[in-house]
This record gives sequence, structure tokens and C-alpha cells, in this order.
Amino acid sequence: MSVNGEVRGVANLNAMYHSWEDLIVHASQSETLYPGEVFASGSLGKGSGIEFGRYLQPGDVVELEVEGIGVLRNRIRK
Repeated sequence: MSVNGEVRGVANLNAMYHSWEDLIVHASQSETLYPGEVFASGSLGKGSGIEFGRYLQPGDVVELEVEGIGVLRNRIRK
């Protein structure tokens, strides 16, 4: 994960506490999940601004990259 081109965290799926299957089972117990919906698992270790006292500001660009899939890029708006 990077903010404005600065890498703020690197992780892989081997570090997840719960499997994707478990997360989907849990979420589907109270929500209907539809094909094509985006399902996210939360922040990666040492990837939260709270841990470093650094918070996102309007205009910041956040990028999340998954090898073999691509980059999700969003600009923070007020």
C-alpha cells in the first residue's frame, strides 16, 4: 500500500489471520453477497495511520496493488 507514492506497508496473504473463505462465510451470515462486489479484509500489519500518527488528507492518492490483478488507486476527497 502506498500514499502519494510513499510505500506505507507491504504484506501478503500468508499473513492473514482468517482465510478468505472464513471471511466470506462470516459476512454472508448477515449480508447478501452478490457477484462482482468488492470484498476487502481490512488493513495490513503496520498499514494503519493510527500506528504512526499519520492520517489521510484530502488530495492524497492511495494505491493498493495485488500482484497478478492490478492496482486500485483512489484520491481522497473532502
